[in-house]
Amino acid sequence: MPVLRAGGAELVAGRSGAGGQVRWVHATELADVAPLLRSGDLVLTTGIALPGSRSGLDEFVASLVARGVAGLVVELGRRWTAVPHPLVLACESRGLPLIVLARETSFAAVTQSVGERIVEEQLEELREAQRVHDTFTELSIAEAGPAQILDAVQQLSAAAVVLEDEQHRVVDYRSGSADIAGFLANWQARSRAVETTSRTLWHEADGWLVTRLGRRDRGWGRLVLQVPGPPPQRLIAMIERAAAALAMYRLHDQNRSGLVRRTHHELLLAVLTDPDAPDLPQRCELLGLPVTGRVFVGVAVRPVLPMDRPGGPPSSLADDVIAALVRAAHESAVPALVATVEGEIRALLSIAADADARAIVDELAERVARRQPVVFGVGRTVTRIDLADRTLKESRHVAESVPQEAADRLVHRIDDVHVRGLLTVLGDDERLSLFVDRELRPLREYDQRYAGDLMAALRALLRYPGNKSEAAASLSMSRPAFYDRLAKIAALLRVDLDDPDIRVSLHLAVIADEMLHRP
Repeated sequence: MPVLRAGGAELVAGRSGAGGQVRWVHATELADVAPLLRSGDLVLTTGIALPGSRSGLDEFVASLVARGVAGLVVELGRRWTAVPHPLVLACESRGLPLIVLARETSFAAVTQSVGERIVEEQLEELREAQRVHDTFTELSIAEAGPAQILDAVQQLSAAAVVLEDEQHRVVDYRSGSADIAGFLANWQARSRAVETTSRTLWHEADGWLVTRLGRRDRGWGRLVLQVPGPPPQRLIAMIERAAAALAMYRLHDQNRSGLVRRTHHELLLAVLTDPDAPDLPQRCELLGLPVTGRVFVGVAVRPVLPMDRPGGPPSSLADDVIAALVRAAHESAVPALVATVEGEIRALLSIAADADARAIVDELAERVARRQPVVFGVGRTVTRIDLADRTLKESRHVAESVPQEAADRLVHRIDDVHVRGLLTVLGDDERLSLFVDRELRPLREYDQRYAGDLMAALRALLRYPGNKSEAAASLSMSRPAFYDRLAKIAALLRVDLDDPDIRVSLHLAVIADEMLHRP
């Protein structure tokens, strides 16, 4: 600053603390002034009333450091012609910046200059905060999407910014002045290592300012800003306002998609329960599902769950699959009704009559599978909207017929499921349950009573017909032990396991049992 340069200011000790922030200036000649000071104050003195002894100067410096003083400025001439060596040592050892003014300087001018600069910085912070407030308020009112919000963050910060999802995948980004390739390199691994224990944090190692999107227990992503040094409050406020704008957009988007989804749900129910309704074609047309010159294909989509996750898919996963299905249909230009019906993800596709419906459905499934692991159950093509209930019901039977071990295949049709398709259709028939109970009850009771594994042995025998060694190996069991289990099964059921009719009957019972008890 000119006023200090005119006084010949020189830093003579405490360089390690020279990065501290000056919050105000306090001129004093008191040796016991420390209780009157605040953290960040810069102390100006001529030294007239300061102690002359080494211990006194050391105690004075210690009192300033204890209060968090930013630095000490001593004007030479009135008390000292050279700064005392003990004072230099005391400041150096405690990291308190000691500045010497070689010429007479107006402390009032210093206080005014520093005060004006501090006030101006504070006003600039307020102006910047107002700009941030106005920008993101307008974006929220306009229901701006992620692209516009990221543009605003980049323009206000001049830094690179990344929007990631809950799996730490980059959804979108904007470049800053630094190298964006280095910023994005090995993103997922680096991002996973940065745990957001609070809403917003600065990760010094990577130079990331990170804020969470959504609640801690239901976060749906994060916003990351490239900030190499400790971030000022304005950047923290800006990224949190951006996160709020993203949350507002998500809320608006969910409301819009929620209304569309309810309409799709109601129309799909109408197709399933009253396909002959006279107003059904018109309702479909109004909702964007053309019915003239079209064919219709029912689809049931089942998320593929990890092996360690029991039960059905959580609602968030179902929402992700529906979003992927809607997006894939839009990208493929295939009009579709998409909704959850009776807890299952269902869709009715409208395809041009002269198009290859099979190829179009396969391409649609591939697009969905790129975003979410799924299995498609596909019904046969029908040519009229009043027959669409048939293809929808058939697609559900196909999806329910697909065993877990066949989940590595993406698309299944009625000619792929064979006897499982038949058993699925008969699943609500009480006679099928009675048949399963009659065939398998003795084995279940034995396994329950003795903690046995006869049902597992029977499944292995049926899964590897004609190869008992492989069946035994699948259970990590020796052949003699496996033969012993088969003997017990034959005795309990009073059947000959080598009889082809018996094997067919037991195989049907095992398949039906798996399907009846599928979660």
